[in-house]
Amino acid sequence: MSEQTADPVAALRQPAHRVSRRAIVWWTVRALIGWLVVLAPATVAVLVVPQRPPGAVAALVVLVLLAATHTAVMPRWRYHVHRWEATDDAVYTQAGWLNQEWRVAPMSRIQTVDTERGPLQQLFGLATVTVTTASAAGALRIEGLEVRLAGELVEQLTATTQATPGDAT
Repeated sequence: MSEQTADPVAALRQPAHRVSRRAIVWWTVRALIGWLVVLAPATVAVLVVPQRPPGAVAALVVLVLLAATHTAVMPRWRYHVHRWEATDDAVYTQAGWLNQEWRVAPMSRIQTVDTERGPLQQLFGLATVTVTTASAAGALRIEGLEVRLAGELVEQLTATTQATPGDAT
């Protein structure tokens, strides 16, 4: 029996590059904002409602502990998981924290490459690069890149996909 080598384009492997360390702060601030949306009304209700339901204070304490744990753990965990790489053959991504996803998009399947910068990303000098393919699984997203690097990546992917034969379907 001959030993077969795996197709390097289709191989799921850990991509080589991490996102920016500033992504940790960005994810932390996003989590804090999300938790404030939940905790502010709950806190007001506990403090203002004269006849609050039994266990309301305990529920608020649990929410605060959950928020603190999530905000402390999630951003660092995501940073250790999130990786990306672009070769002449494919774009590789690894993302998530509880549910982790590894994706590979061959250059011949790439249809568009976009950059996105929300207000918080702008504040922290970060960007998201989205690589759209014909895949039913959806686009690949590389979050938390430094703006300069995101621009370079978009230029590289655009040049490489234009030079790659295939119909991107």
